[in-house]
Formats: sequence, C-alpha cells, structure tokens
Amino acid sequence: MSINTILFDLDGTLIDTNELIIASFTHTLGQYAERPYSREEILEFIGPPLRESLSKVNPDRVDEMVATYREHNTKNHDEYVTAYEGVVETVKTLKDQGYRLGIVTTKMRHTVEMGLALTGLDGVFETVVTLDDVHHAKPHPEPVIKALEALNGTAAQSLMVGDNTHDIEAGKNAGTKTAGVVWTVKGRQVLDDLNPDFMLQKMDDLIEILGG
Repeated sequence: MSINTILFDLDGTLIDTNELIIASFTHTLGQYAERPYSREEILEFIGPPLRESLSKVNPDRVDEMVATYREHNTKNHDEYVTAYEGVVETVKTLKDQGYRLGIVTTKMRHTVEMGLALTGLDGVFETVVTLDDVHHAKPHPEPVIKALEALNGTAAQSLMVGDNTHDIEAGKNAGTKTAGVVWTVKGRQVLDDLNPDFMLQKMDDLIEILGG
C-alpha cells in the first residue's frame, strides 16, 4: 500500500483518557446541570470539542463549565492516563520505518502535551494539530488538511486513525484512507457503520496493514 503519512487522534486512540474525561464531565455536570447524567449520556459528549458538548447542557454558563472541567481534568490527569497496549512500540516502529506521523485532536495543546509526555510519546510526532490551531474541528477536514500540509503529505497517500465518528468522517472529508479501532469506548459498531478502510484489533495491526 502506498501510504507514507499516518495521522492519529489522541484520546481514546493512542492514550486511554476515557475515565478521566468521564470523571471530569461528571464533576462538572454535578455542579451545573439540572439533573444527573448517566454514563451512557456522558459518552455522547466524548469526541466533539469540549465547548460544543457542554453548550448542550447549559448554554448560558459554558465558560464556567469549561473552566471547571479543565481544572479537574488537569489536576487528575496523571492519575488516570495511560497509553493503550502496544501503542508506544508501534508508533516508534513506524517512525523508524520512515513514516511521517502526526496527531489531529480536538483537545487544547496544553493537555495534549501532558498526555504525550506522561506516556512517552513526546517527540515522536512531527506535527500536532490541536483545537487551538484550527477554525473548524473534526469532522471538518481542516485539521487533517493542516496536518498533511505540515508533513508535506497528500491525502491519497495518508491514513487517519481514530476511535470516534469524528475521526473517520474528518479523514473521509479530507480524502484520506481511514482506520477505526475496536477499543473505542462507544463500541465498534458506530465506526463499522461508517465503513472505514480498516479496523484495528490492536495498534500493531498497522504494521502488517502498511506492509501488505
């Protein structure tokens, strides 16, 4: 396969931040929401930009809610976050093999850098496109296109890997190949429904797929 550039989502794809995110939403909603939210409802908030998700809860107090969420998220970050099995080894192998690697995320840069440093992934990616860097978040193609431009990559020779519908849709919208991951917290069916080109059972499947 003629893939030379690989873009990854971060949360839920490379690093397991799910319980941290759920805990931060639970903490925030407990202060600002008019009713309790179930875990299943909170899972629906994962993926879109934070502000977009919280605006559905209390649009008049979004700024306060975002600040509360981020304070909790940062304070508890290192207690929760780990890399998924095989991620660090696989990504470093791909880098050694000469692939151009980037991250495309809806997080802010500060917490992205925290996650990369904690899990030993800092310095591996040539470009990291965060919410701070774009006007339109995934599923809009802008973040993917911005990453490809930074890597001198073409969509036709690139792969977007992610755990959320936004990731697959952003890749398709930008014209890349796409890969979902079965460890998505929302269940693989939501990704299967979008017909990604590949579905990874584990991260090192990438090495076999790209070599095939």
